[in-house]
Amino acid sequence: MARDRFSTATRLRLLGEQTAARVYRSQTRRQDRRSRLTGRAAFLALVVCSLVVALAYPMRQYVSQRGEIAEQQRLAAEAADRVEKLRDDKARLQDDAYVRRLAREHLHYVLPGETGYTVIDPDAVAERQGDRGAADLPWYSNLFDGVDTADRSPER
Repeated sequence: MARDRFSTATRLRLLGEQTAARVYRSQTRRQDRRSRLTGRAAFLALVVCSLVVALAYPMRQYVSQRGEIAEQQRLAAEAADRVEKLRDDKARLQDDAYVRRLAREHLHYVLPGETGYTVIDPDAVAERQGDRGAADLPWYSNLFDGVDTADRSPER
């Protein structure tokens, strides 16, 4: 009878040791898996951070270049509009009637047989008398003054 009890006790002890070893191995595996998962996660985080750092500068360059491209396209469109307006002006200047009208309006030209008049507003003259300069005179007065000044002999 002692033998059965001993063998049962021995069996129970061995069974307990085996169970403890299994639990220990299971915990060790779980910890290994956790540490492997943590290592993998750390490596993945490192790779993601490296990609973000590696792509940050090119993305910033891309965005700024897109802005510059949009600005250049806007400037090109403005230049094209200006060229179109200049072409229209060139075409208008080919018309003799338009040139005559501009000469009459801006240069005060008169046709043969016409009498030209310049009307001076006395109120405007009174306001400008203190600070009248060459910019206030009509263009032809400045031209004639320049011719008269160049025609005079230099005083030495």
